[in-house]
Amino acid sequence: MKKIHLIRHAKSSWEDTSLDDIDRPLNQRGIKASRFMAKHMAKAGCCFDHVFCSPAVRAQATIELISRSLPERDIQWRTDDRLYTFYGEGLLRWFKSFEEPVSELTIIGHNPALTDLSNILGDRLIENIPTCGYVQLSLDAACGWHEVSRDSATVTAFLRPKKLMK
Repeated sequence: MKKIHLIRHAKSSWEDTSLDDIDRPLNQRGIKASRFMAKHMAKAGCCFDHVFCSPAVRAQATIELISRSLPERDIQWRTDDRLYTFYGEGLLRWFKSFEEPVSELTIIGHNPALTDLSNILGDRLIENIPTCGYVQLSLDAACGWHEVSRDSATVTAFLRPKKLMK
């Protein structure tokens, strides 16, 4: 079985309005959520083996904090400029172009792209993946990444920080 793990970056700061969007850091809530959600994502089955991240500061900080919160894992990630997108179709094209023979991929990116991608591929509607939210999509093992298409996945996990922090 192939799996796609989608992680939306944690809550970012709008304090410094002179920063370009790509340069916005996490705020305190985002830092706390990243640390908190790491173990929940791992428990839900996120293996963090093949991790790709948007170049945005807030996305990089999210995976860095998740990595530090799971010291027993050696989480490595690659930055890919194509993941700094706000369009689900752009992410779908990224998956279709992926050629490495791996069974699981983890993406740290942005909305509305992640929510749109989840709804393009998944079997159930998700209105919004919140900041530091996590969605796991399962696909048929025989499906190659270039064959990923509309309605080809099952949503097998959907974690929201606010629901878990209660």
